[in-house]
Amino acid sequence: MITSIFSKSKPINIIIVVVVVILLFVITNYTQLFNDLNNVLLALSKLGITLFLIFLLDFIVSKNDLTQRNSYTIMTFGLLFGLFPQAMKYSDLLLSNLFVFFALRRLISLHSKLSIKKKLFDAAFWIALATLFYFWSILFFALVLVALIYYSQNDIKNTLVPLTGLATVMVLLMVYNIFMYDVFIRPSNFERYTSLDYTPYNSTENILKLTVLFTSYIWILIYYFRTLSDKNKKLKPSYFIIAWASIIAVLVAIIAPIKNGSEFLFLFAPFSIIMANYMEVITERWFKEVFIGLLIITPIIALLL
Repeated sequence: MITSIFSKSKPINIIIVVVVVILLFVITNYTQLFNDLNNVLLALSKLGITLFLIFLLDFIVSKNDLTQRNSYTIMTFGLLFGLFPQAMKYSDLLLSNLFVFFALRRLISLHSKLSIKKKLFDAAFWIALATLFYFWSILFFALVLVALIYYSQNDIKNTLVPLTGLATVMVLLMVYNIFMYDVFIRPSNFERYTSLDYTPYNSTENILKLTVLFTSYIWILIYYFRTLSDKNKKLKPSYFIIAWASIIAVLVAIIAPIKNGSEFLFLFAPFSIIMANYMEVITERWFKEVFIGLLIITPIIALLL
């Protein structure tokens, strides 16, 4: 039933996802929403970024024909916020993820073979900017290298373009620091905290969520790679970039300093696109419902544990 509703791309589907995410956000940020004005404004800004991510993801997918005309991507994206609502609590993480979205959009659109240098510059610029808010998003710079391999094998000059984008952000940062703090670089600009302590996951609730997430991820990723040969040849590099983005997102979560579910935010978008592609090739309707049902039921069961 649920999959049939989202099997077509309709405005009502986005409205449904937006309403669900707003409800999840209110529940997650309840105390901040009903506090002093500064906290309310901060909470509303986080909600605005979260909702913008939904529309931006839908735009990226439809603009680049990454899926058929359906709403499976945003449906999965919304359900992942239900699985890990803590992802909506940190403004720096949300902003970093937003800038990674911008970079991913530019890299995926390279399949058009238009303005390659400009897109490589933009992607590096956005990732560098994302790094200022969440340092380990710097790992997504590897996506630029992947894009260079696919699209610029015969143009060595293009390898210098991403470095220019990175340098631009560094210059802007130094100018800002000089005006505000009279120093070039502040230690807080690049806080490199990591943690390999996974004891926060040592609860029935977290084990259940992580089991569902990674079992689903590995399963659909295998099918994703198996069906890549059937994809449009022109779009294959874009699909590989999405797969690499998901793997990098897992690495970010592994070394993240805070282990409460929010660290999986970077995985939401690539996971959702891969899931949508998986659901398009599966003919058994009941199997689709099982997958979606798991994402819906898991957070409910987790609350009861």
